Amino acid sequence: MPHPVSPDAAPPPRLLVSDHVAGRISLLDLPDGAERAEVNHRHLSEHAGFLALPGDLVACVDERAGELLILDPYGPDAGRRLVRRRVPVAVPAEHLAADPEGRLLAVTTGLGRNEEAWTGLLTAVDLAAPDGAVAVRVRGRTGEPGVTVLGGPSPLVVLRHREPGELLAHRHGELMSSAPSCPRAEPVRRIALPDDDGHGDAHDPLTGRVFAAAGSGVHRVRRHGDGLTTESPLPWSADGRSGGRGYYLRLDPVRRMLWSCVRGGSGDPGRWPEWSNDAWWHHLDTGATGRLELGPGLVFRLAVSARHIAYTRIHPDGDELVLLSAPREAGARPDVCARLPLPAMTGAPRPGGTPWDGVQRRAVAASPGAGLIAVSRGGHGEVHVFDADRRAQVTTLAVPTPLDDGGHLALVTPGDGAHTDPVGR
Repeated sequence: MPHPVSPDAAPPPRLLVSDHVAGRISLLDLPDGAERAEVNHRHLSEHAGFLALPGDLVACVDERAGELLILDPYGPDAGRRLVRRRVPVAVPAEHLAADPEGRLLAVTTGLGRNEEAWTGLLTAVDLAAPDGAVAVRVRGRTGEPGVTVLGGPSPLVVLRHREPGELLAHRHGELMSSAPSCPRAEPVRRIALPDDDGHGDAHDPLTGRVFAAAGSGVHRVRRHGDGLTTESPLPWSADGRSGGRGYYLRLDPVRRMLWSCVRGGSGDPGRWPEWSNDAWWHHLDTGATGRLELGPGLVFRLAVSARHIAYTRIHPDGDELVLLSAPREAGARPDVCARLPLPAMTGAPRPGGTPWDGVQRRAVAASPGAGLIAVSRGGHGEVHVFDADRRAQVTTLAVPTPLDDGGHLALVTPGDGAHTDPVGR
């Protein structure tokens, strides 16, 4: 049974735990793990992830039902359901993003469980349309497009495509006025990219910049009036370290930095334990850029907390949570401040095999308004909670499903400003 919350008490941090294989989403208090709510038969799109919205709301896509879910993590305290709203969208969902106001959303489609792309459907959503939330589906290029939604008088949906690499800009209002039956949508602007390997997207609402990760660097465009203008790309090389590229970008709204993990080494996935990994960072306001060694193995997604950046590293010699201090002062540089061991996973990736398919993984989550870090232990139904400021583990939470594939996590703190990173994670 849910634990009662005193109306005078400050709401605690909350953790959304999704087992996208078993089809369950749990809402837990932190750090004690008391379950506030749960929903079953909901299979989160792990790739599109959770998207923070204003008002401490969270969006995600139910991959099997084909629905955008708007979750209200603090709703159960006031007698509201965890799932506040459901909006039909095209699946398999690849990426999810919102405009800075959290009203206009876009969902792209990808491969799902298929060997090649078979759908180019894009769903545009208006959560505050006069007659209630409205979703419209249009057709574009197939592939695995990234997406960002830029605000302003005429909001833009910017798709990042590969093979061939390009950015396509659509006016969100024109998408919403499209005819039924998934008509083809023609972009209002095309910007060619020099790479055919784009993977990783971020959006800075303050400057209107869009960032796209690719082999040759981080490509940038900026909102200019009713359109987009290109800027010089950011190189992956920094601090005397070169080679490799990042496949993931994340905005840090606390320190106004962009983060990634630069992977180097063999293109053979069976040699993943030999891959090098560097934290890559870029100060959005000063332009300073740097790299910091994390260690060999599998490193991918990261999480942003109030005073730290968290990466998980998987390696046959032992897994760990790597914490980076990320000071706010201008000119200050991050450094590795802690390496905390994580218990081994049965079914973890093995040398010689792919580190992605048919193996257990880890999810990591944090809130820019708190110091807690959550890390899942795929296949074991466990989530380890750490206090980054104390550089110590606080507790281990058990959930009723295995969290195969690592599950997916979102850590929410009231008023944490997480929605200023308007791309699903």
